[in-house]
Amino acid sequence: MRAYRLEADGKMSRGRLVQMSPDALSAGDTLIRTQYAGVNYKDALAGQGKAPIATSLPINGGIEAVGHVVESTSDLLEPGQAVIAHGMGLGVARDGGLAGYVRGDAEWIVPVPKGLSQLEAATVGVAGFSAAMAVDRLESLGVEPDRGPVAVTGATGGVGVQAVAMLARLGYEVVAVSSKSDAGEELRALGASEVIAPPEASNRMIEPPRWSGAIDTVGGDLLAWLLRSAAPEAAIASIGNAGGNRVPTSVMPFILRGVTLTGIVGNAPPPLRRRIWDRIGTDLRPPRVSSIARVIDPEEIHDTMGEMISGRTRGRSIVAFCGG
Repeated sequence: MRAYRLEADGKMSRGRLVQMSPDALSAGDTLIRTQYAGVNYKDALAGQGKAPIATSLPINGGIEAVGHVVESTSDLLEPGQAVIAHGMGLGVARDGGLAGYVRGDAEWIVPVPKGLSQLEAATVGVAGFSAAMAVDRLESLGVEPDRGPVAVTGATGGVGVQAVAMLARLGYEVVAVSSKSDAGEELRALGASEVIAPPEASNRMIEPPRWSGAIDTVGGDLLAWLLRSAAPEAAIASIGNAGGNRVPTSVMPFILRGVTLTGIVGNAPPPLRRRIWDRIGTDLRPPRVSSIARVIDPEEIHDTMGEMISGRTRGRSIVAFCGG
């Protein structure tokens, strides 16, 4: 089988496409024949040697995969069943999904929801799962459609585009924040009511209130801006750090407006991941989900990762393996 293998490169890892046997895969009670695997920013950091993502080398990269069960020693899954595997160390501490086959444990492998094809499930992937978790969290914190606009930063990225679409489907007024000046038509087609560019960095502690909620995929100065411009009792879900790990903020949004900053961890426990995937197959199913998929061959993985690191990709890059 073909596999995008991460190997040691000093203190980092570097990926390349290799041939290997499925018998050499990390242990797990279930063998999956990979049909599609999404390429995520985390995968790109590992494959391009930009961050020490992988904790065990060499391993196959890729934090997710969609395919069919080949065999399982668990009663939870059946051979031939279409499933989704993500997180739980894939591509970090154990062989990941950017390969013709992947092993995992039935406890955290999720059946593809009814109403989604395998390509659609892969297009949703970890990015859409994270977006759905963020939407679900904002709802639990009282952010409702009639409370005012909800901002989504990094709106052309894998998480951002799906967050825009999910929120719009639920009736929210969505303001998409993107540095790509030509993205307006695309984002409005997904349901954004307004598309704006990120503001300049500022030393202000508080700004006029605007957002009842926000999903931030960028971090850094942009997250600080969302906090200081949030409305009273707003909630902001933080997912990504493409704009930096540090947030130059103050206590003012919290003690003057009661703003809630909540973090989203994509590696959800099994009961939560099943509930969220059920929602993705029903009320959180992103409309036109296939429109954000760019299907590539395994030979294109490494170059695609480079484009992702440099900010030249949009939507979701999906590798078609078909078990080979």
